[in-house]
Amino acid sequence: MEENLEFPDLLRLIDERSTAFRAVVAAAPGLDAQVPTCPGWTLSDLVKHLGGGDRFWAAIVGAGPADGPPAEAVAARAALELPQEREALLAWLAESTQLLLNALREAGPEGGCWTWWSALQSPRTSGGVARHRVQETAVHTYDAQLAGGAPQPLPVELALDGVEEFLFTVCATTSAWPHKPTAFDFHAAEGPSWRLTVDGDGARTTRTTGEDPDAAGAAVHGTAGELVLYLYDRIQAESLHVDGDAGLLDLLRAWEPEG
Repeated sequence: MEENLEFPDLLRLIDERSTAFRAVVAAAPGLDAQVPTCPGWTLSDLVKHLGGGDRFWAAIVGAGPADGPPAEAVAARAALELPQEREALLAWLAESTQLLLNALREAGPEGGCWTWWSALQSPRTSGGVARHRVQETAVHTYDAQLAGGAPQPLPVELALDGVEEFLFTVCATTSAWPHKPTAFDFHAAEGPSWRLTVDGDGARTTRTTGEDPDAAGAAVHGTAGELVLYLYDRIQAESLHVDGDAGLLDLLRAWEPEG
């Protein structure tokens, strides 16, 4: 099994995907293009979300350990207004990314900070933030490319880390699974596999060899990039190969654990 990406690699990938995102914005005929994977959003909305998110997380990381995000950062995000001229907008986006990268570098990978996720399987540190922002930036770059009519596969290096990051960060919970206990296997064509177990104790994920003798309720097979896009609800299970009870995936998608 591959090791997790190192902190410098996470920063590099944030920068690379942000650059790719800006390239789409620069080439778009207009910013009013609809984003199919974000219903109701235009490309302008996506720019505001990603750039505003970079600034928001920069403030969170810079504030250090806390019980919640800084009030001024919350207020600034709510009141955010975008530059109207294209070059100014691109400069604002680049500055947003740099603010985030500078905050992450200054804090270092072990710097504690508030996060919306629990510490069950993902650390509440700037390293955890960097790992998650890589994936958010990558998926929103895919969204922007799709809006422009030319979506690109997620980079393999990034996607391999992204499956585990989603399962560890978004899925981990102590909230009881409200159905019969089961497990979901995710098999990347590039080699790695993961098992998400859900029961009365909540949800937790382990790396596996892909040869577990206990069959999962449902097993999803695809490239790492496809798995990430599926987990982020950008593509449907029908686009992948599913073994077992596909209906369980609908239950997993609909589940809203409390914590």
